[in-house]
Amino acid sequence: QEEKLWHAMRITARVLATGLLLVTALVNSLSWYMQSIWDTLGHFCQTTWLEFYYFFEGDEWTIFLLGTALVPGLAFWCFNGILMVADVTGKPAFITRYRIQLGKNDPVDTKRLRQAIYVALFNQIFVSLPMFVPMFYIMKWWGNTFSKELPTFHWFLVDLSIFAIIEEILFYYTHRLVHLPLLYKHIHKKHHEWTAPIGVVSIYAHPVEHILSNTLPVMTGPMVMGSHIVSISVWFSLALITTSISHCGYHLPFLPSPEFHDFHHLKFNQCYGVLGVLDYLHGTDTVFRQTKAFQRHKVLLSLTPLSQSIPETPKKAE
Repeated sequence: QEEKLWHAMRITARVLATGLLLVTALVNSLSWYMQSIWDTLGHFCQTTWLEFYYFFEGDEWTIFLLGTALVPGLAFWCFNGILMVADVTGKPAFITRYRIQLGKNDPVDTKRLRQAIYVALFNQIFVSLPMFVPMFYIMKWWGNTFSKELPTFHWFLVDLSIFAIIEEILFYYTHRLVHLPLLYKHIHKKHHEWTAPIGVVSIYAHPVEHILSNTLPVMTGPMVMGSHIVSISVWFSLALITTSISHCGYHLPFLPSPEFHDFHHLKFNQCYGVLGVLDYLHGTDTVFRQTKAFQRHKVLLSLTPLSQSIPETPKKAE
């Protein structure tokens, strides 16, 4: 019996040792490949940035406007252009079958859509753009925003993490602020005209709200960190696209879940934040957590709509 025990222990040791060696080799190989890819990509990005920088002869104001206004603006309108085609025509069916609030905006009212587009353009041109002027001088004061050397990938990730935390804090509390009865009536009610939102509605808001809740939470992180213009441009583009996804009304495969904010538009007094952390801490997601929408609040990794795989509970007959 003792001999069998030692034999079993020797076999186990060999298996574990072999497994450890294989895992170590795999991790080392993967790390080497990832480092090689990043070195190549980093070199490409650095070269492209220098070409871009010298093309504009180091004109910092032009580079700043392109990075903060033009590139994110194009990302916003290109992404929402696709969504608006689906909203108006119901095509491609691949998109519309993922609608969250079934029967709503099917198709979207074109008169309301035009109004939303006008307001969104007004906010971008006449509210956000003037705010970039003081931001430009703050970034120049930091001194490294227009550096010829790009930040490292790891520092870029640190930047994005801090941007997201600052946005979550500022957006949550300013959003709750404009839900106070007086401010809601005169300011925030405009945004909530859409109980079933669409992508472009993400910046359909009163100018005061656009300053407080849409623009300042996104701008503050880069100003605190003194970030590079490339990092700012990527962050602004990501922020506009993710807020469009949150408002788009479709739970599309492989994209972040919009169920959280869609529920806010449906119920008004739940789900105020972006990440949901402060909602959890303040208990402003308790109703949401008891719904099928919460069960659907995940990244869809298949092509079957979650409205089919996790349908609403049928209402009891009166």
